[in-house]
Amino acid sequence: MDAAPPPTPPTPAPEQVEPEQFVPTLPDDDSTALETDTIPVPPRRRTLASRWRSVQRLPVTLMLASLLAGLGIVQLSFQLGLIAYRTTTWTQETNATQSRVRGLESDVKVLQDAARSASDPSYLEQLARCQGFVGAKETVVVSPTAAGTYSDNCTARRLP
Repeated sequence: MDAAPPPTPPTPAPEQVEPEQFVPTLPDDDSTALETDTIPVPPRRRTLASRWRSVQRLPVTLMLASLLAGLGIVQLSFQLGLIAYRTTTWTQETNATQSRVRGLESDVKVLQDAARSASDPSYLEQLARCQGFVGAKETVVVSPTAAGTYSDNCTARRLP
């Protein structure tokens, strides 16, 4: 009752197997396409000459890249120099303007003091004495050691 399994057909050796060949076929419709349109074209092999041409172009590309990088460095240097020049110039101009403003503020203060003092009788009397005037009831006595000019008696106050 033991039945033997059916024998398997012999398989050919690996050397004997032939690869299947690609056969292009046209669609079933009545198109007139050429067979060459459906056959894939193998990629072109790069020859030694084409590789050498691409290597020869490499230095030109590197020179152009170096030139552009050099121009960028020159432009950046110029911009940094311009920024430094503007900074120093603007700082000097700012300092000069601030000192001029301080001088003008002090002039305004002197003028405001002069305007307040213009109506003060004691200040006006002091100014008149500095210019050499004497009062109506006063006697003038001149000393041989007196100052040569009347401006030596008082300190001059600058009015702007």
